Amino acid sequence: MGDYANLGDVAGRRVLVRSDLNVPLKDGAITDDGRIRASVPTIRALAEAGARVVVTAHLGRPDGAPDPKYSLAPVAVRLGELLGAPVAFATDTVGASAHETVSGLADGQVALLENVRFNAGETSKDDAVRGAFADELASLADAFVSDGFGVVHRKQASVYDVAQRLPHAMGGLVAAEIDVLRRLTATPERPYVVVLGGSKVSDKLGVIDNLLGKADKLLIGGGMVFTFLKAQGHEVGKSLLEEDQIETVLGYLQRAEQSGVEILLPTDIVVADSFGDEASARVVAATEIPAEALGLDIGPESGAAFADAVRPARTVFWNGPMGVFEQPAFAEGTRAVAQALTEIDGLSVVGGGDSAAAVRALGFDEAAFGHISTGGGASLEYLEGKELPGITVLEG
Repeated sequence: MGDYANLGDVAGRRVLVRSDLNVPLKDGAITDDGRIRASVPTIRALAEAGARVVVTAHLGRPDGAPDPKYSLAPVAVRLGELLGAPVAFATDTVGASAHETVSGLADGQVALLENVRFNAGETSKDDAVRGAFADELASLADAFVSDGFGVVHRKQASVYDVAQRLPHAMGGLVAAEIDVLRRLTATPERPYVVVLGGSKVSDKLGVIDNLLGKADKLLIGGGMVFTFLKAQGHEVGKSLLEEDQIETVLGYLQRAEQSGVEILLPTDIVVADSFGDEASARVVAATEIPAEALGLDIGPESGAAFADAVRPARTVFWNGPMGVFEQPAFAEGTRAVAQALTEIDGLSVVGGGDSAAAVRALGFDEAAFGHISTGGGASLEYLEGKELPGITVLEG
């Protein structure tokens, strides 16, 4: 659990908890409650210690104003089900409803404030505007616990500024995430294998840059593969390609060779005539992608090779699916990697976002992985060697 000792006895005190409850919704229904479940232990621990728990979180990207489709109302219901006790819901963040809801809490009860991003002050780049909103949030509580790992790389009012205004502590989820990331960067057990996928190389440049000096093997899948293949002079057809990254990728390939890091690229690709056209799916050599086709997954030979590279590892970090896993014809590469991660004797880390969603969508038991991160962007920035403002402020 998190280190709440420096907060002293929380019984009877109002504790503001910044959680990450940014779950996908479809027609008002939650389609994946993973982040809510991950937030429960910290909220429960504080409630059981007698705190009056005030949860703040965001959902989606409303433009600094209330928008019903981004309401946290369905999340309050699900959070209550998971806690086994009703969660009071404030229909605003720092207004009359928030003050009334918080003042109505008894010891051990939990309230959720409406989407914090309904207030422009939350994400403002102006320190004074953000600070004024943080003052209002802080007025609702006596202490602050930061537990929304998915947002600790953001300098936002409910993540950064509030921590400067209240006695603060790191929540259990954030503490666990940081512990794992330190194990991935400071003293990884070897062999250390990093598997990167997802659509764009540009999203992962910093990570590749930083991990080229740390990992033993770098496995590349997903849409980003095609920029690597193009850099090697191969035809990629209509596949996703970032022309402006070809030079950078060539540089990585050369650096890897010089530093003794093995970069493993797929040898076969599942292609189709158009995006999502499963009927036309077929396997071709990675060096022979037809001009009219587009690649949507790594092929079976590559899936097996990637799995063979992962299994003997003592440390594995995986971020980004190998293909369009939402469709069965293009899910096997991601499945092969996920399966191999469950078989290693060591630390297996699924790095948030789409990878975590893929693990759940493909029916894997989450307990089979060493750690499933709740924050893809935050994980990546940490692995790039960047400071995370939401962590720095807690340690200051």
